[in-house]
Amino acid sequence: MMDVISRAREAREGLARGLAALQTPGVPTELMNAAEPVAQAMGALHQIEATQGAAVGHAAPAALDAVRRALGLLQAEPLAHPAVDQATEAVAGSLGLIHELTRASAHAAQAPQAAPQPAVHQPQPVVNQDAAYANTIAMPAGAQGFALSVPEQPARAAPHPAGAAQLVEASLGAHSPSNFYKGLSGNDVIDSGGIFVATYQIPNVGTPLLIKVALPGGYEFEARGVVRWTREAPLSMSAGIEAPPGFGAQFTEISAEGRQLVYRYVRNREPLFHDDL
Repeated sequence: MMDVISRAREAREGLARGLAALQTPGVPTELMNAAEPVAQAMGALHQIEATQGAAVGHAAPAALDAVRRALGLLQAEPLAHPAVDQATEAVAGSLGLIHELTRASAHAAQAPQAAPQPAVHQPQPVVNQDAAYANTIAMPAGAQGFALSVPEQPARAAPHPAGAAQLVEASLGAHSPSNFYKGLSGNDVIDSGGIFVATYQIPNVGTPLLIKVALPGGYEFEARGVVRWTREAPLSMSAGIEAPPGFGAQFTEISAEGRQLVYRYVRNREPLFHDDL
């Protein structure tokens, strides 16, 4: 009988090499479109490992679909770059292993069950598909250690009780107007910065907030915050670019999981700067 867990691990490690190639410093941003489905496939394979193979029935087909999408994007990429060849080779090499896992899951579904087994339900990440944030990026990671640090489901902070805080939502992608920011007084985006939320519905400075943040790959977290500064109208910037209206919120309460997701995101996208002096 095929060792499902070993196959899933081997396929995930191959995809990790491909993802590392796509996230090499200096790689054009166009290649990040292929990084997202690679990361999704790695997450599905990690589910198989974490459940000792019990999740193969739904996780293997999900991984196969994501790898096919990633391979299609890489093969259609006209850009000549070493990262394309490296990532294509790694993803294609994992495809055969994931095919085996998919066939194994189909055979397991057809085999008679000797005794009823408890259902294993793994919620699928929901990717936020806002038109303004169509270009998204995969969560940053190291090559071999990526899937081991990815939670099986989108990480969330502990739920907050209902109160006077105003609920706001922010969806962040590669080119979204919303982004994390840091002040000139420190380099830490959480301790010396916060999140800029692009919106025309701007709360007053000092307003307490419950912030729901959606990140690429279906990851989400909630945090407490407070409005520290606002931008009421577009401001003319260099190269004819306009700064969108919105507000900057400082985090006042954020879980360890949320903090980790913020740090992963800013490794791949430079935060904004705001003069807090």
